[in-house]
Amino acid sequence: MSRIYFLTVALVLLARVAEAAAAVRAFFVFGDSLVDSGNNNFLATSARSNFPPYGVDYPTHRPTGRFSNGLNLPDIISKSILDTEPPLPYLNPQITNGQNLMMGANFASAGIGILNDTGLQFLNILRIHQQFALFQDYQTQLSKKIGRGRAQELVSHALVLVTLGGNDFVNNYFLTPFAPRRRQFTLPQYCRYLISEYKKILMKLHELGARRVIVTGTGPLGCIPAELALSGSPNGECAPEPQQASQIYNSLLVQMIQELNNELNSDVFIASNAFDKNKDFISNPKNFGFETSNVACCGQGPYNGLGTCNIFSNLCSDRSAFVFWDSYHPTERALRLIVQNIMTGSAKYMNPMNLSTAMAMDAPRT
Repeated sequence: MSRIYFLTVALVLLARVAEAAAAVRAFFVFGDSLVDSGNNNFLATSARSNFPPYGVDYPTHRPTGRFSNGLNLPDIISKSILDTEPPLPYLNPQITNGQNLMMGANFASAGIGILNDTGLQFLNILRIHQQFALFQDYQTQLSKKIGRGRAQELVSHALVLVTLGGNDFVNNYFLTPFAPRRRQFTLPQYCRYLISEYKKILMKLHELGARRVIVTGTGPLGCIPAELALSGSPNGECAPEPQQASQIYNSLLVQMIQELNNELNSDVFIASNAFDKNKDFISNPKNFGFETSNVACCGQGPYNGLGTCNIFSNLCSDRSAFVFWDSYHPTERALRLIVQNIMTGSAKYMNPMNLSTAMAMDAPRT
């Protein structure tokens, strides 16, 4: 066969790849265990969930590395909003197969925070600067497939999700009574420091090409089963200091997002108020169809809040009745409520707009 034939076939395949890239909105995910879909499976770290009973309600009923009984936040956004399969973990070798690269990628890694000294006990995890380095590598690989111009267009039109901050409290500031950051900062000072560092992270993400970014705040940290157990809460009352941290941090996060958008003269970043939304169904679980909001489905000790979820843990039979799956992470059903709020929530929860409004603005004009 002639060289012309092979060149023609190659050009046709390249055109099909480019068409696929244009047809689907890519999705990129950065952050911690709330959005890690399995990157830590490929790392030598204790921050893993690739063992039962994690994944008990996943379509395969097997653990995948998601810190959930089933689907996690990126899965639900992909399937219910973007109408696509979720992006693969970037460390998964299958990311380069077929059209997978055009769907985006998940760079998240359980245990990380805004600060590099968060999660040191987990050793080998992808800190945010490492996630961004992998994002740059992704763009290089994508450019080889579809060309630099089309790759830049795919990234600029993509939806991006960033979830950081919770570990900077539970696995740093509040880790021990004598944690270095606790000795260095008062709680308000620490929150301001986190936000100043977070702004640098978001500016770097914009520099790397992101133009539509959902930034989730922390949930009510004082109400998670781990903090209830550690604080010795007698009747399920939220632990005061972590709760105060969430309130200060989330308020400052919204202010920072507004300032950053003003500096960029564009509403690139959307703040999702996870604190208030989670607080809604933690305070009134039965209004949302839950039976309990302070006991984890899987765990041990008070509120099932001590240690990790594993095959020896207490395990509830009806996950849909619980707000929390393990001592830190929501159930799939709770996450579905959060995603619904991201999509259609009012200004109380989504600032400066919800995702449905953003997607309407981003839609191609005919």
